[in-house]
Amino acid sequence: MDDSSPDPSADTRSMRERMLAGDPYIALDDDLFAEAAHGQRLQERFNRSDPDAHDERREVLAELLRDVGEHTEVRPPLRVDYGYQISIGARTFVNFGLVALDVARIVIGDDVQIGPNVQLLTPTHPLDPQLRRDKWESAEPITIGDNVWLGGGVIVLPGVTIGENTVVGAGAVVTKDLPANVLAVGNPARVIRSL
Repeated sequence: MDDSSPDPSADTRSMRERMLAGDPYIALDDDLFAEAAHGQRLQERFNRSDPDAHDERREVLAELLRDVGEHTEVRPPLRVDYGYQISIGARTFVNFGLVALDVARIVIGDDVQIGPNVQLLTPTHPLDPQLRRDKWESAEPITIGDNVWLGGGVIVLPGVTIGENTVVGAGAVVTKDLPANVLAVGNPARVIRSL
C-alpha cells in the first residue's frame, strides 16, 4: 500500500468496492466480514469432506472458488480469505495446505503443480503505523501461468506473475515477476537457469 496516496477515508465507495478495485480498504468492514465468514464455512466443509466423496468435494470447491477447471484436484486443507477471487485452470494439482489469501484476484493456470504448504499472498499493509493501526490494507493480484510447478513451501508475494512452464524450487520466496521457462530458487527467488 502506497503511504503517499491521498487519505483513504475520503473515498465514499463501499469497502468491498474498494477492495475489488485494488484500492485501500478496511478488512474489518461488516460486509467483508460476512463474505469472509461465508468463505470460511465453505472451506471448512471442503476441508472436512470425505476423501471418497469426489463429487461432493468438487461441488463445495465449485461453490467456494470463482472457477475450477476440469480434472483439477485440490487436497485439503485449503485456506482462503473469500474464495470467490480464485480461479484454477484444468488438470491442475494442488497438494495439502495451500493458503491462498484472495483479497485480490488469484489466477492459477492449466496443468499447474502446487506442492504442499504453498502460500499465495495478495494482501499488503501500509508502512505508516497510523494507517496500520486504523486497519487499512490493500492487495495486488497473483497470476500463476500454465504448467508452472511451485515446490513445497513456496511463498508468492502480492503482485507477482509467474510465467508458463517455470519451476520454483521448494521454500523459495517469490518477491517479483518470474519469466516463462526458467528455474528459480532461494529467498528472494532468483532465476538460476532457463528450461
